Amino acid sequence: MKKTKICIDYPLATKSYSMVWKLIGHAHGLSKWIADYVEEENGILTFKWGEVWTQQDVRTSTIISKEENSYIRLKWDVNESDEDFWELRVEKSDFSGHLTLIITDHVDEEDVDYMREVWTDNLSRLHNISGL
Repeated sequence: MKKTKICIDYPLATKSYSMVWKLIGHAHGLSKWIADYVEEENGILTFKWGEVWTQQDVRTSTIISKEENSYIRLKWDVNESDEDFWELRVEKSDFSGHLTLIITDHVDEEDVDYMREVWTDNLSRLHNISGL
């Protein structure tokens, strides 16, 4: 199935790369805003949504590459191609000096609106837990 690339730029209220990296580059940080629970083992992140005593949605994603304080690129294990990645990247604005979180995702064409909404909800949780 053909994938569509979506990009979302989210301005952050910080100039601290390390603060942002703790939230996007590590399982513990990701569990605060993307999923209820995230665990990393040997370059594989396991994301869980839902409570342990109920039915959980569990998905795994392989880390394709990452550079500390810069980006993490992952591929959901259900995707066959490494071109169907999702990425969280931090870039500095030359104008304000503040950081921007750039989310890139490759989704099925019919899921574009839904996934934009999912990312918007995730970013709202990121803001609520961190103030960024």
